[in-house]
Amino acid sequence: MRFFWTLLTITLFLFNSFVVNADGRIFVTNERSNTVSVIDAKSLTIENTIKIGERPRGIGLSPDNTELYVAVSEEDKIVVVDPNTLKILRKFEAGSDPETFGVHPNGNIYISNEDDAKATVFDPKTGEQIAEIRVGLEPEGVAVSPDGERVIVTSESTNMLHVIKTPENIIESNILVGSRPRAAVFNNSGDIAYATAEISGEVVKVDVRKAKIIKTGTTGDAKSKPKDIILSKDENVIYVAGGRANKVIVMDADSLEIIKGIPVGKRVWGLAMSGDGGRIFTTNGVSGTISVIDTIKNEVIKTIEVGKFPWGVVVRED
Repeated sequence: MRFFWTLLTITLFLFNSFVVNADGRIFVTNERSNTVSVIDAKSLTIENTIKIGERPRGIGLSPDNTELYVAVSEEDKIVVVDPNTLKILRKFEAGSDPETFGVHPNGNIYISNEDDAKATVFDPKTGEQIAEIRVGLEPEGVAVSPDGERVIVTSESTNMLHVIKTPENIIESNILVGSRPRAAVFNNSGDIAYATAEISGEVVKVDVRKAKIIKTGTTGDAKSKPKDIILSKDENVIYVAGGRANKVIVMDADSLEIIKGIPVGKRVWGLAMSGDGGRIFTTNGVSGTISVIDTIKNEVIKTIEVGKFPWGVVVRED
C-alpha cells in the first residue's frame, strides 16, 4: 500500500509539472523543415519539435487557447494540434494553398486561398466550410477585428484590402493601397487598420468604416519589403517586419513616423507579441532564428535557433 501511494504521489507530481510546463509556449512554423518549433516562453529555449506536414506557414490559436491551428500549404490542409500534449488531433481540407488565416472570436477561421483568389471560412471543430468569398488575386494576409464584425484580406496582385462584413461574409469595401499588400492589423475598436505594402515599402493607416486611407508612411529602407505588422497594447506604436532590411521597424501609430529600426535576423517575416506587450517574437526566415525583442528598450534580448525558414509565430501564455 505504501508503494501504491508513493507511486501515485510521483505520478501526480509529474502530471502537474507537465501541465504547468505546457503553458507559456511559443509556436513557430518552419516552412522548409515541415515542422513546428515549440519554445518555452519562460526559459526561451526549444522544448520540442512537431512534424506537421509540407510547407507549414500560417499559425493561430482557438479563442480559448485549447487548440493550435497550422496551415500546411502544400497539402491544402489545416492541421489541428493540442497545445498541451503537442499531439495532432485532426486535419481537414482547407482549399487550395491555405497560406494565412485569422481566428474569429466565434472560433471560425478565415483563410486566404492564394491559388484560387478567394477567402474561405471554416469551422475548425468539424472541418465544415461555412462560406466562400471571392477576393482579388493572390490573397495573403488575414486580420480579424477584435469585435469580430469585420475581416480584412489582402490581395497581393490586386493591391487591395478587402473588408469583409460578418456574419454575412460579404465584401463591404475594397481599398486600393500600395503595391503588393501582405499583412494587416486592426486597432482595439476595429475602426482603424494598418497594412503593409511590400513592393512600395509602405505602411498605410485606414479608416475601415469609411474605406479611406488616412495616412501613408514609408519604412525608410528601399530593401525592406515589409511583411507582418502588429500594434502595441497601448496602440501608440506599430511594429513592422522589415523583410530584406533585416530589422523590425518601430513606427508611431498616429503619424507613421519611424521611431527606431531594431536589427534582427535575415529576412524577418512574422511577428507575435506576448500578452502583456513586453516582448515581440520575430521569425527570421533566412537565418533560421527567432529574435526576442524587449519592447521597453526596443532591443533584441535573445536569439533562438529553430528550423529552416521559420515563417509564422504565435504565443500561448499561462
